[in-house]
Amino acid sequence: MDLGDPRLYGSPGRYAMWHDHATDDAIVWSDPGSSPSGFWSVFSHRACAAVLGRQAPFTSRYGMLIGFDAEHPDRAGGEMIVAADGARHTRLREILGRFLSRPAVAALEPFVRKEVDHLLTEMRETGVVDVARHIGPLLPAAVVCEVLGVPAGDREYVMGLTDAAFAGPGSESTAAASVRAHTEIFCYFGEQLAARNRSPGDDLISALLAEDDLTQDEVLVNCYNLLIGGNQTTRHVIAGCFDAASRTPGLLAAVRADPGVVPAAVEEAIRWVSPGMHVLRVTTAELTLCGQAIGAGEPVVAWLAAANRDPRVFAQPAAYRPDRSPNRHLGFGHGPHVCLGARLARLEIAVLLQALAERAGSVHLAGDPLPTRSNLIQGYRSLPVELRWPG
Repeated sequence: MDLGDPRLYGSPGRYAMWHDHATDDAIVWSDPGSSPSGFWSVFSHRACAAVLGRQAPFTSRYGMLIGFDAEHPDRAGGEMIVAADGARHTRLREILGRFLSRPAVAALEPFVRKEVDHLLTEMRETGVVDVARHIGPLLPAAVVCEVLGVPAGDREYVMGLTDAAFAGPGSESTAAASVRAHTEIFCYFGEQLAARNRSPGDDLISALLAEDDLTQDEVLVNCYNLLIGGNQTTRHVIAGCFDAASRTPGLLAAVRADPGVVPAAVEEAIRWVSPGMHVLRVTTAELTLCGQAIGAGEPVVAWLAAANRDPRVFAQPAAYRPDRSPNRHLGFGHGPHVCLGARLARLEIAVLLQALAERAGSVHLAGDPLPTRSNLIQGYRSLPVELRWPG
């Protein structure tokens, strides 16, 4: 079985497979197919954390996704934060972290609240809304574009490019269209960099260009990374909040009664949806993992979505439990590459959930949820809901 085959992840059957593999602490080999050289997979919380840990003998320089090819490594290796190691990775985190720090994210809260208020007002006027298509994507896109300094008039265009670039099987986009969208994203940011070189602003792109030890290429690929990271994962947790509220009738009432429950409810939504399904690493030395000897230079995939439903760590893992504690999910990864935008994602989800509780009485599904069919992103292709409004 090629565990990189996206067709395996379009139905709930994946959960049973992940449950069995996580419980057994399994390590599974996939022959060449979705990845030219094949790859190992681990699923348990313990094994995934070990692969991603700070002292683990792995590198990210070949890229972080299934498709590892030693002959054709990631062209952004050593330049993009998710594909860099050691001192360069530390320096990139230091630079980018200034714009995603606690004070920087707190300063964005009024903007996030304004965007959420606008989206919920539109929902009230519309009736039944497919939140996977018309709510989930819009908030993260607005926020990441605000951080990057992308003009408001370009948001829809940029969001459309990210959707096309990561369109899964069964979509209308072809592989050629996906490649073209990736190229257009880079061309767009190339134009933005040229504009900031001529006339710097107070946005992230201008700030990155002002760093003496960043090349133009490093600025370009890291802007791309922030756009993709901000758009393609948080959107599914936002949609998941509506799904969770429909399945947990007391959730909104609990948030209205005590906003202090929001942080735990947000963490559980991240665990329950687990939008980032896998992370790939390549061994830098021989090691033994889950009882299996692995040589140097071999790819290992950590299935984070499986680890987040490991029954030995999470009781009733399939259930959304807003008061789950402790909640040691790996939804934002683990170790030195833990997601730099996690604080911003948490803010967006928390503001949405609290505003939803304050304004809506209840959430009801208006149709069957349709899951993504992807080995990379877990979430919703469609989630039609109807909100019942008080008064």
